[in-house]
Amino acid sequence: MELDDELCLCFHVTKRKVVNFIRVEKPARAGQLSECFGAGTGCGWCRTYLKRLFDDGTQGGQVVPDEPTAADYARLRSRYVREGGGTPPPGATPVDDES
Repeated sequence: MELDDELCLCFHVTKRKVVNFIRVEKPARAGQLSECFGAGTGCGWCRTYLKRLFDDGTQGGQVVPDEPTAADYARLRSRYVREGGGTPPPGATPVDDES
């Protein structure tokens, strides 16, 4: 996943926005990342990734690119939603049809 790829597909929040939010705002806990344009408050798929970015960013480490590609990320999120993991809000990136 590149910095300009969407991390929160419900609210179209890029990884760059989240990384910069962590750097500038210095949130005390991962739940405060929801203040970054609502990231993590839609279907819930991105919460694991938000927590990882929070942990990496607040522990002084550099964010390690151990993430799927943007296409794989969207495909995995679609599966998560189809399996009942969450409901995207109106305006979210659509869930792909099962292929």
